[in-house]
Amino acid sequence: MDRISLTSDLSLSRIVYGMWRLGDDVDTSAAHVRAKIDACLDQGITTMDQADIYGGYMAEEILGAALTPALRDKIEIVTKCDIVAPAGRYGDARVKYYDTSRAHIMASVDHSLRLMGIDHIDLLLIHRPDPLMDHLETGAALDELVRAGKVRAVGVSNFRPWDWELLQSAMKVPLVTNQIELSLQAHQPFTNGDLAFHQRQSQPVMAWSPLGGGALMAGANQALSDTLARLAAENGVDRAAVAVAWLLAHPARILPVMGTNTLARIATLSDAFKVRMDRETWFELYTAALGHEVA
Repeated sequence: MDRISLTSDLSLSRIVYGMWRLGDDVDTSAAHVRAKIDACLDQGITTMDQADIYGGYMAEEILGAALTPALRDKIEIVTKCDIVAPAGRYGDARVKYYDTSRAHIMASVDHSLRLMGIDHIDLLLIHRPDPLMDHLETGAALDELVRAGKVRAVGVSNFRPWDWELLQSAMKVPLVTNQIELSLQAHQPFTNGDLAFHQRQSQPVMAWSPLGGGALMAGANQALSDTLARLAAENGVDRAAVAVAWLLAHPARILPVMGTNTLARIATLSDAFKVRMDRETWFELYTAALGHEVA
């Protein structure tokens, strides 16, 4: 599988396995989690996407219980911080909020390292833009984590270009990626400047919910569903593979984050690379997603 370089010594697999629902599975045993990771590795998918909040602040611990030193050496771990929600270890919080203070970031990283039983995080993302962010404090904290070796690289999630520029202005270490919602359903970043901002700077973008949270598969847009089904049949894959191939075809080097707990589905994540996606096919899907032809 292709890899995308973020720094001189860190690259991610082109498709990323998302662990958002890891704690929702009926089987969260170490053996079952290892089976999921093995199914990814069999296809060259080596990057695992986590966040402290996933699974009510439990998903990192579930992953950690499954890791062995040999398995850890085969994967890259992405995790996120700054969301405080009234659940898990923050059960006494009065309201959901964001915390990008140095104290919170440092404590979150140390907690993530302990839960996963690892000595470093490959990529740390600030999960949501914080309207109360002190960019000087947050930027200095992220620089410090990289200098200390606790984190190999840092990025953000759900940031707009101005949020990115504000934080980056206070940092010595470069931000390397922005994980945003991007799919045939959430296609606005292709035209609102979000994707162009990063593409201009050769910064790969990670796409969360690349299947629209399942909505693309539910047939809410009949024209799009029909087009996906036809292209899937022509290429011998399922509709999800076509939707992911649409993202992979873009020159911005998008990394789809694919989340599923089903081993059979995990085993087919790389089918997206089997899809023939020329320019006309790309626009055929885009037109169906828009509901009208381009101007």
